[in-house]
Amino acid sequence: MSRTRTASFLRAALVAALIAVGALITVPIGPVPITFQVLVIAVAALVLTPAEALLALGAYLAIGAAGAPVFSGGAGGVGVLVGPTGGFLLGFAIGAPVAALVRQRLTVPADTRRSAPADLLALVAFLGITYGAGWAGFALATGRTAADAFAVAVLPFLAIDALKCAGAWAVARGVRAAGLGAG
Repeated sequence: MSRTRTASFLRAALVAALIAVGALITVPIGPVPITFQVLVIAVAALVLTPAEALLALGAYLAIGAAGAPVFSGGAGGVGVLVGPTGGFLLGFAIGAPVAALVRQRLTVPADTRRSAPADLLALVAFLGITYGAGWAGFALATGRTAADAFAVAVLPFLAIDALKCAGAWAVARGVRAAGLGAG
């Protein structure tokens, strides 16, 4: 295996482990808790390639589905994936690679001035996909109306997730400046 490929796998594995740690840092405020997963996954979306982001999230979800206690609050198993927060987990798995792709397509390596707008659009894509999938999954799993599901599963998190994304942006800039990101 080439050195580049090994580094890619290691980045994805490290991110999968950090997502699991972020899931354990939980503030239960209702049926959808506040976790540090959004922060970790947002950083990943800004420093990994789309393939690495997909691998990291796929590994995390597979480990959790197999029963390892890596989901919010130390939960595990397939039941979590079809429960009230399962849509958010699916949203993470789709949102992170899409955000990484958005960033990759919009960033011009020789022009660092365009890095910030690319990062911002990537984070908006990540949150939009995550919230959309989470909102739909929550409504389906709980039988709530779309408006009620939005009020419970999305609205309370908008401001705090925006702050997490701002922190993720700062961390990602440092990771990239240190040469530890994918590119």
